[in-house]
Amino acid sequence: MSYQKKLTIGLFGYGVVGSAVYEVLQQTPSLEAEVRRICIKNPQKQRNIDAARFTTERSQLIEDEAINVIVEMIDDADAAFDIVSESLCRGKAVITANKKMLAAHLPELIDLQRRYDVPLLYESACCASIPVIRNLEEYYDNDLLRGVEGIINGSTNFILTKIFEEKLGYDEALALAQRLGFAESDPSLDVEGHDALNKLCLLLAHAYGILTHPSALLRHGIHRLNAIDSDVAAAQGAQIKLVARAVKQDDGRVAAFVLPQFVQPPHLLHTVRHEYNGVVLTSALADEQFFYGKGAGGFPTASAILADLSALRYDYRYEYKKLLLQQPSTLCDDVPLHVYVSFQDWQMLPVDAFEEIHEYFSGRQFHYRKGVVSLNQLLKNDWWRQAGCR
Repeated sequence: MSYQKKLTIGLFGYGVVGSAVYEVLQQTPSLEAEVRRICIKNPQKQRNIDAARFTTERSQLIEDEAINVIVEMIDDADAAFDIVSESLCRGKAVITANKKMLAAHLPELIDLQRRYDVPLLYESACCASIPVIRNLEEYYDNDLLRGVEGIINGSTNFILTKIFEEKLGYDEALALAQRLGFAESDPSLDVEGHDALNKLCLLLAHAYGILTHPSALLRHGIHRLNAIDSDVAAAQGAQIKLVARAVKQDDGRVAAFVLPQFVQPPHLLHTVRHEYNGVVLTSALADEQFFYGKGAGGFPTASAILADLSALRYDYRYEYKKLLLQQPSTLCDDVPLHVYVSFQDWQMLPVDAFEEIHEYFSGRQFHYRKGVVSLNQLLKNDWWRQAGCR
């Protein structure tokens, strides 16, 4: 299908992002894209455009033959999957920002794209305004990518910035993030690392051709940090950042995880502050390349959606080259990680968990240990989740 003609859009969701998308499209007539219909959940809510554009019936968008593009911006992952999959089956191109839905269903969605010969684009689902997926697809479509690491959740980065720069406590910093709209009323998806993990699954697919469910990867958030942890980091000239990493080993396998990390200068991620995201790509030939920008918010996310809409004009689609045209990499867990574990009760920490111990502190109410633990050990056991692990 060619999209050189006008794009006629069915928009699901009119919240912060959906309304920003609509506003941006009104200011971009050169794109020749029109929102024909908007599906919403609450018809009673006051909105700033003609009420005739709205409906609560998704079939009015999906079954409308005049609509050739579905833009999905809702926060319900199960409903989003139904909308996206049905739209693809009807031959409509789809743009979505729902990383939870994508991470859980990417194999099925790739199959639907190929079966019905329609594109599904989701640049905005990973780092909002940062075009990391497109770069992995096009610029790094070879086998020279050695690693991907990034701060890809703006809420946690905002909280950690406030802790280190303004000396706020964790609870106070979290409350501020909620008040400013950077964190949800239920922030567990952000602070426990789920959001970053979902995004890492998307990065793995495009960087290494690895399709994996989030439950198969190691994840830990920032919800167990305490003031002493931040003091330990600061004493070493570091800040704690929630980092998603995928590292290619010498044998071609890839280790992937989301963990809080001590990040020291001159590491590029040390400079990423507040709600910003940063992604470092390490290439065998080009060394490090750094992508930086706003990773959340209505207009930053809308900028990525606008780029995807523009790409549809020339029938752009992801080719999943690392998955479909090359031999995909595989995940591994038999790699050593340098970790810091803090805990209140020394009995919580099994002595034989560490392959090497580099530093140990024991106080009256606080203990920590630094050393080497296998990724496999962390995946199979939960003792460290009751403490802190960085």
